[in-house]
Amino acid sequence: MIEVVFLGTAASAPSIQRGLPSQVVLYRNERFLVDCGEGTQRQILRSGIGFRRLQRILLTHGHLDHILGLGGLISTFARWEAVDRLEIYGGRWALDRVNDLLFRVVLRGARPPVPIDFIDIRPGVLLDSADFEVQAFTVKHRGPGCFGYRFQERARRPFMADKAAELGVPAGPVRRDLVNGKPITLEDGRVIMPDDVLGPPRPGISLAITGDTGRVDDLVEAVQGVDMLVTEATYLSTDQEMAQRFGHLTAKQAAWLAREAGARKLVLTHLSQRYPVRDILRETDPIFANTYVARDFDHFRITRENIELVNNELLEEQEDADYNSLHEILS
Repeated sequence: MIEVVFLGTAASAPSIQRGLPSQVVLYRNERFLVDCGEGTQRQILRSGIGFRRLQRILLTHGHLDHILGLGGLISTFARWEAVDRLEIYGGRWALDRVNDLLFRVVLRGARPPVPIDFIDIRPGVLLDSADFEVQAFTVKHRGPGCFGYRFQERARRPFMADKAAELGVPAGPVRRDLVNGKPITLEDGRVIMPDDVLGPPRPGISLAITGDTGRVDDLVEAVQGVDMLVTEATYLSTDQEMAQRFGHLTAKQAAWLAREAGARKLVLTHLSQRYPVRDILRETDPIFANTYVARDFDHFRITRENIELVNNELLEEQEDADYNSLHEILS
């Protein structure tokens, strides 16, 4: 299962309901903060996920609305000792900007509260484990070194319990050995090979986050077949010229990418307050119907069987009331 919690879903400037860009991706004991707009630490507290194990930060690019929250976050780590190290991944330009923010403005020569590693990334695999990997891919926005990220669970061969029982494989550690690719020998001397009890590989679940981007035609391969595609939709197609000028997408382009890549679900973020949600969905529905417009604190769980929205009920009730009231005013 991969989870994603949206902490900020606004484009460029915060609104009453939307904070600046940030989201947390969770996989087992791993946590990744993708971007850190101003106010992210407060959003983390409100979301209830807390700061522990939040030691890997993946930056899509170095624009201020995506990095200014790092100053406050580092200050909080200095007081709370929530992590014992911090790894910040991004393009060179983004990392240089963050380095200036932290060491020239926030810390001003003081020792950082935890060791900070700046990791200059290139397209390809960033993190690799037996079960999971994180890949970076290039996106075209304004300025150099802009990236999206793909979170991918490894393909697995399902264990066929009925076949194992038919072969007389007892429950317990020997079955675990077979799942891990090791042959076993039964008490009667028969050797059971993993291929005897494992089915064909099933793709692992996946999530892709594009960050800000002005093109989609060059991203189809990078996000091919993802279960959930999270991408920006700063503009509607009526403002296509403005979108091109500032290196952003329209909702129509985002829907096209989801359709061409064969995504299961499209979630839109980095949203301008100039457009009602209904107008955004009116543009995406004819192209890719399984589209959702993210709100701050939306929490998704992605499994092979389902993509489920599992918001905190009390927080969701409050957010729904604010959300509906504002849209009544704007409508």
